Amino acid sequence: MNTESHPHTWRRSFMPVVENIPEARHGAQLVLVSWAVPDDVSGTVALILTELATNAVRHARRPGRTFDVALAHDGEKTIEIEVFDASPHHPVVNSFDPAATSGRGLLLVEALCDDWGVRDREFGKSVWARVVG
Repeated sequence: MNTESHPHTWRRSFMPVVENIPEARHGAQLVLVSWAVPDDVSGTVALILTELATNAVRHARRPGRTFDVALAHDGEKTIEIEVFDASPHHPVVNSFDPAATSGRGLLLVEALCDDWGVRDREFGKSVWARVVG
């Protein structure tokens, strides 16, 4: 499933500032309710979206460029989360450091989703995750 071509989609653009991460999460939660996604799946999707959006803001922002978030639902059990940013650099999964105060986002995404990856784009990339509820 690709969020750009699926009929059940939601997409929004945000300036890459930390204050917009909760706004992206809230918008996603509202659309998940409208799609009647169960609460446990909705919570997982919102958490994954938050982690991917945080990475876009912290590590991939470029002057004058937004980050975009998108959801696609197959109408049954599969939801794809996708976060687009302007950086060509792919994210790296860090090894777990119990003393670190950050750097666990992609480990969390890996643990919560059924699959994830990166799609190169003409300007930047998208990081996607798939959840089957």
